[in-house]
Amino acid sequence: MPSDNPHKREARPEFWQLSMRCCQLAACVDVAFLFIFLGLGSPILGWVNVISVAMYVYAYRAFKQRRNRLAVMLIRIEVLVHAGLGTLMVGWESGFHYYLLMFIPALFVSMRARSAWILAICLWAYYVGLDVLMWYLPPLQPISSNALLAVHVFNLTVVFCMFSYLALFYVVTVTRAHKKLARMATTDPLTGLFNRRHLISLAEKVQQPAEMTLMLMDIDHFKAINDAYGHDMGDQVLKAVSRVLKDSMREQDFIGRWGGEEFLALLPHTDLDQAAASAERIREAVQALRIDGNGSHIGVTLSIGISQYHAGQSLSHSIARADAALYEGKSAGRNRVERAPS
Repeated sequence: MPSDNPHKREARPEFWQLSMRCCQLAACVDVAFLFIFLGLGSPILGWVNVISVAMYVYAYRAFKQRRNRLAVMLIRIEVLVHAGLGTLMVGWESGFHYYLLMFIPALFVSMRARSAWILAICLWAYYVGLDVLMWYLPPLQPISSNALLAVHVFNLTVVFCMFSYLALFYVVTVTRAHKKLARMATTDPLTGLFNRRHLISLAEKVQQPAEMTLMLMDIDHFKAINDAYGHDMGDQVLKAVSRVLKDSMREQDFIGRWGGEEFLALLPHTDLDQAAASAERIREAVQALRIDGNGSHIGVTLSIGISQYHAGQSLSHSIARADAALYEGKSAGRNRVERAPS
């Protein structure tokens, strides 16, 4: 069942937003019914819709206050009573029973499977019971056949539109969830750059006889920054450097966090000289950074090792060569660009 527990009420936020929208739509439909039945000379059914509108308004306010259990209870009572009363008063052919079918997808989206099945069976029993009852009981307040047809078409249209809206909501929600999962699976959560696994996958796809250069970069003295200023400042440094790296890449390049304070860039269709010039620009841009945090303003530097990928060579070998060049740059004083022998 939907819960008012503060730890559970945030579950399925898209569903509760949809429920609020459905409250608004249903209230509008009931306002229309008020005028329809007053015009058809059925004041009882007309004024019932005033109560229905009030219940939907209250349910909407309950959703906004995160009192989801109360809101759902109000909606269920309104639909069950309104559909049953409309059917008894006007007849089965009015189509008020169609609104009961709206519960089926809502039950399985908002509840655990077992509870949803139990309520679905109860709903089926109510639906069948109402159907059988109307075989033997004439409408309590019949309307003309033309008016009955108009009400039937109106109800059918409303339910059709609401089911379409639910289907569209489902497609949009699932698509958004897939995109979010794909983003989580391919990016580093701190820096927003590609993660190591996805970077390897991209590298395997772009490996080809055409020229490609690998650029392995490491933030100098990063451990000292963490020790002196704390890990929050270290995170700020990683984010700031990542933004510089991302902004420095071309559209065809790939940049990701390789691990810790290391970054790997793949530069397709790029020779060693072009990569060295690009690496030098990146090094200078990082050196010019001033990162603010906790009242401190610090600068950082970057050491870069680059290697040329050769056709037929394993990716790991090319990365190892870039790593060796990076180590040479570190040994030579850091804040340098070093090339691996081609």
